[in-house]
Amino acid sequence: MSAYVIANYRITNPDGYAEYPQHVLQSILSHGGEFLVADQQSEVLDGSPGNVTVVCRFASKETAKAWYESDDYSNIRHLRTDNSEGFLALCDEVVLPRSDEETREPA
Repeated sequence: MSAYVIANYRITNPDGYAEYPQHVLQSILSHGGEFLVADQQSEVLDGSPGNVTVVCRFASKETAKAWYESDDYSNIRHLRTDNSEGFLALCDEVVLPRSDEETREPA
C-alpha cells in the first residue's frame, strides 16, 4: 500500500533554505518517491498553515521511512528544520471498502 509524506511549512530564513529544494528532490527520487504536489504559494482556505506544501508518494511506509532515515536526507534535513517552521507527516493511503456491486461476480 502506498504511503505519503506531507510537508507544510513557512520559510523563515530564505538564504539558509536555498539549497534544500534541489537536494531533497534528488534524495526523494533516488529512494523511489514521486512528487504529487510541490507548491511554494499554497492558497490557504482554512486555519494557518505555511505557504509551502509538498506531497510525495512512496511504495510503502517502510520505503518512506527508509528515505527519511537515509544519509541522503539526514545530511540535508537541517536545511529545512533550521530555516522553516512547520511539519512533515507520514500517512497511509486510504483504501475504501468496495460496494456489494463492485465485488459481485459477473453473471
